[in-house]
Amino acid sequence: MEGPTPVSALIHAATMVTAGVFLVIRSCFLFEYSVSVLLFISFVGGMTALFSSLIGTFQFDIKRIVAYSTCSQLGYMFFSAGLSIYTISLFHLFNHAFFKALLFLSMGSIIHGLMDEQDFRKMGGLAYVFPLTYICVLIGSIALMAIPYSTGFFSKDFILELSFAFFNVMSIFIYFVGTFAAFLTAFYSTRLLFWVFLSNLNSFKPYVYDIHEPKFFMSFTLYILSIFSIFAGYCFSEAFAGIGSNF
Repeated sequence: MEGPTPVSALIHAATMVTAGVFLVIRSCFLFEYSVSVLLFISFVGGMTALFSSLIGTFQFDIKRIVAYSTCSQLGYMFFSAGLSIYTISLFHLFNHAFFKALLFLSMGSIIHGLMDEQDFRKMGGLAYVFPLTYICVLIGSIALMAIPYSTGFFSKDFILELSFAFFNVMSIFIYFVGTFAAFLTAFYSTRLLFWVFLSNLNSFKPYVYDIHEPKFFMSFTLYILSIFSIFAGYCFSEAFAGIGSNF
C-alpha cells in the first residue's frame, strides 16, 4: 500500500497499522486466559520484527525503508504484549508515533525538494542543501535506533530488558531475536543517513538546480515532532512505566 507522504505519516505512525496492537492491548483480559495464545503472539511479533528489519536492510526507496521499520517496531509491540507487558507495549506505540511521523514527513521533504525522486542511490551530499531536514532525520533515526535517552530508548530498551527478565524459553528466544532486529534497525538507519546526506552527490543536474529546503509552513511540523522525539519518552516514562503506575 502506497500513498502521499503525509498520509503515510498518519497511518504508519498513529492510526491504521497500530490499530491491531491497540486491539490486543484492549483485549488483554481475554488473552490472559490462554498461555498458548500469548506465546503465539510473542512468536509472531518476534518474527515480524526480524523479518521486516531484514527486508528494510535491502531496500533502496527511502519511504519503503521507513515503512518496513514501522513493521519491525510493530513486532516489538506485539511480542511485548505477548509477554503480558501491555503498558510498555502501549508506551512504545505512543513513542513510535512521534519519531515515525517525523521520519515520514522528513522523507516527504526530501522527495519534494528532489522532484519526486525516492531512490537514495540517486541522492547524496544533501546535508549541505537540506540542513534542517538532515537534523530532523538524524533525530528521528536516533530515536528509532533507541540511542540512550532518546524517546525510543525508554520503551524499546525496556521491552528487551523485560523480555530477558522472564527467564522462559520463549522470552529468551524473543530477546535475542529483538536484539538482532535492533542491530539491523541501526544498520539500515545509518545506511539511509549515509547515502542520502553524507555520501558524494549522485543526482542529475536538473535536480541539483531545483533542490530546496521546504518552506516554513511545511517544516514547522518537523520541528515540533523533533522536540517530541527527543523529550516525549523521558516526560511520559513515569506515567506509562513507573512503579505502581495506574495511568
